[in-house]
Parts: sequence; structure tokens; C-alpha cells
Amino acid sequence: MIAYRDATPTDAPALRALFVESFTATFGHLYAPADLAAFLVDFTEDSWRAQLADPAFAFRVATDGDTIAGYAKIGPVAFPGDWPADAIELYQLYVLGPWQGTGIAAALMDWVLAAARHRGARELILSVYVDNHRARRFYQRYGFAEIGRYTFMVGDHEDDDRLMRLEL
Repeated sequence: MIAYRDATPTDAPALRALFVESFTATFGHLYAPADLAAFLVDFTEDSWRAQLADPAFAFRVATDGDTIAGYAKIGPVAFPGDWPADAIELYQLYVLGPWQGTGIAAALMDWVLAAARHRGARELILSVYVDNHRARRFYQRYGFAEIGRYTFMVGDHEDDDRLMRLEL
């Protein structure tokens, strides 16, 4: 049975492991090993712990027993540019492979929308890899619209991402 709860700093090791596993499984084939390693090195347990303790960010986890099967993270918009003060960013929404298609992503997105509104956000911003068609369709079902391009760096490799926005 899947349960949902707010993440705490003690979840840092599990969230880091989930992020690395999910990112590598989904995108790892796109990068030279050195680029992937250079990208992942910044995602330390300490950096996860710091964000988990920072009230500017909010995390929600989906658990199956003692295993974190997925999570979502929102916080201040970090993309370059002039963003409205009432905008918030969806940084990550990841679900591990065995739990994909079980409704976890939808439940986490419902939380993202509610949490963003609760924080007073009027816009939700995210970036998604241009060829991640599954994720793009998922976001479009929620009403996200493409608003521009974004270069997402993985080591020295430039990914072509799309910025998407949802008016809340």
C-alpha cells in the first residue's frame, strides 16, 4: 500500500539514491560517463539535507513500506530570467520504475498543485527534456504549456529542455 508524507532531513540518503537511480535509468544513456558523474557529484546527501531543512522548499514522498518509491520537490524559481514573485518551480517529480504507472505520479502532482497554491503561487514552472515524451504528455494533461527553451547542463553536455508553465 502506497502512503504519502512530507519528507524530512532524515530522508536525504534515500532521496539522493532514488534521484541517482531514476535519473541514470531514464537519461544515463545520453551522456558520456564523465558528464553524468560530474552532474551527479553535486547531489550530495548534505545538499539534500540542506534543502529538506529549508522552508523555501517542500518535498513529498510516496512510500511502499520502508521504501521511498517516488517524490516531488518544489521551491523558488531558479531558472535564469525575470520571474514573477508568485511563481514556484517544480524541480523534480520522480517515480522509480517498479512503481511507474501505479498512480504515484498523479498523486504527487496533485500535492504539487495544492502545495504551490497554499504557498500563494499563481504560476508553476518546470523544465523537461525535449525527448522525454512521456513526461511532456503527463504535464500537458495537467494544462502545462511550453513557454520557451532551456539549456540543461549535465557535465559538459548541453540538453535541450523545454520550459513549461501552468497558471494556477
